[in-house]
Amino acid sequence: MARTVLVPYEGWTKQFIAGEWRAGRSATTVIVDKNPYDDSEIVRIRGASVDDVDDAYAAAVKAQVAWAALMPRERADVLMRASQVFKERFDEIVALLAREAGATSFWGRQISRHAAICCSEAAGYAQRAAGVILPSLQPGQQSQVYRKPVGVLSLITSWNSPINLTLRALAPALALGNAVVLKPASETPITGGLFHAKVFEEVGLPKGLFSVLVGASTEIAERLTGHDDAAAISFTGSTRIGRSLVAQNANNARMKRIGLELGGNAPLVVLDDADLEQAAKAIVFGRFLHQGQICMSTNRVIVDAAVHDALVDKLVPLIKALPFGDPANPQTVVGPLMTKKAVEGVIEKIEKAKSEGARMLIGGQVAGNVVPPHLFVDVMPEHELSNVEIFGPVLPIIKVSGDAEALDLANNTEFGLASAVFSRDIRRAERFANGIVAGMTNINDQTVQTDIYGPFGGEKNSGFGHFNGEWIIEEFTRPHWITKQVLSRDYPF
Repeated sequence: MARTVLVPYEGWTKQFIAGEWRAGRSATTVIVDKNPYDDSEIVRIRGASVDDVDDAYAAAVKAQVAWAALMPRERADVLMRASQVFKERFDEIVALLAREAGATSFWGRQISRHAAICCSEAAGYAQRAAGVILPSLQPGQQSQVYRKPVGVLSLITSWNSPINLTLRALAPALALGNAVVLKPASETPITGGLFHAKVFEEVGLPKGLFSVLVGASTEIAERLTGHDDAAAISFTGSTRIGRSLVAQNANNARMKRIGLELGGNAPLVVLDDADLEQAAKAIVFGRFLHQGQICMSTNRVIVDAAVHDALVDKLVPLIKALPFGDPANPQTVVGPLMTKKAVEGVIEKIEKAKSEGARMLIGGQVAGNVVPPHLFVDVMPEHELSNVEIFGPVLPIIKVSGDAEALDLANNTEFGLASAVFSRDIRRAERFANGIVAGMTNINDQTVQTDIYGPFGGEKNSGFGHFNGEWIIEEFTRPHWITKQVLSRDYPF
């Protein structure tokens, strides 16, 4: 049997609002989507307006009621069909991610695979949103808890892993009976949302249940997250914006559930008995994957002084061997940063590190948005590199004496998302891991964890709320406690 040749999706100039492809109605905003490697223009999209936001919510509210009333199996079937389409369009997604998000071949393939898995796993959530029967202190009373969809989700996602940062919320929300109004990052409108709209349109998702609004945050974000029809907000982005969303939510006419996945400053700690060969490989992978533009990236290495020099000796040749440049080249490991502003920010951090006395062992000339891998040693806890999310291919090494100092330094940050510790003694590593204040800690592995079964989320200024499994079911459903008095009750007055 001849294999069906898929026609690539096209028509990226329009918004997907209330089940229709139509031009945005902003009078001032045109989003120019560009390739971060060569600055070539991909598409221009007339931005969405607040009227478009209102239209999306009106359709979502109406569609959500009917969607939630379907049998769980019917919702699951739509998610399974979407999973199959994501599988079939794997190569198309990888190519788009390279072009729009600067994703290298490895990273693009990883997150493209994850897209299909997100949908198939979420399909199972439809049957897992179960209620419970409770005991009661009141004679003749039946006590039950129903689990219901929250309603309409306001979803705002980031550009650094766009295909799956959207799907990790979109797929569970739909499976659990909700509607979604999405604003993808303006840097990645296609792989962050419009592609998803094409997929779900293809598999027959009811009209109005999912809208994608591409536009300027200054024009539509406040309406999107403050809309009276929004029951919940899921945001991935900076801690600064996360704080503003929390403040806005307090003043909304209708307060919403809110989940935030924000910044990170992930420590990878190397204790004095660690397997240095394995640790060095993990560090290079965890720091330089996707140019360090991942919230879980290994942002700083904390190493015991007894093994510091030996570890650095292993890191230097590994980092020097990393190919950097065009993400469309399958051999490239370090591609471009997303924007010129991002490049400028990383250059400032490099120059600040030098001025503060850190020693650069590996560096190179910036070409366009490509920053070559950098390695710094003699980094002190008070230096900027120790305390900020770098979001670029720059690795700082911090020397400490003993486990206690290492743990203090690992926790000396406003963030608490990802972390890791290396030791040949697993029990020692477990004790250390349990002392880290973070949402996730990996033992003898790097910090970037993309498993779909564990509770993905952070502590402190890395946000609150969790993705995956039973935790995302809690996020996107609400318990409704109903009691029935089946025997007449005597009242004291």
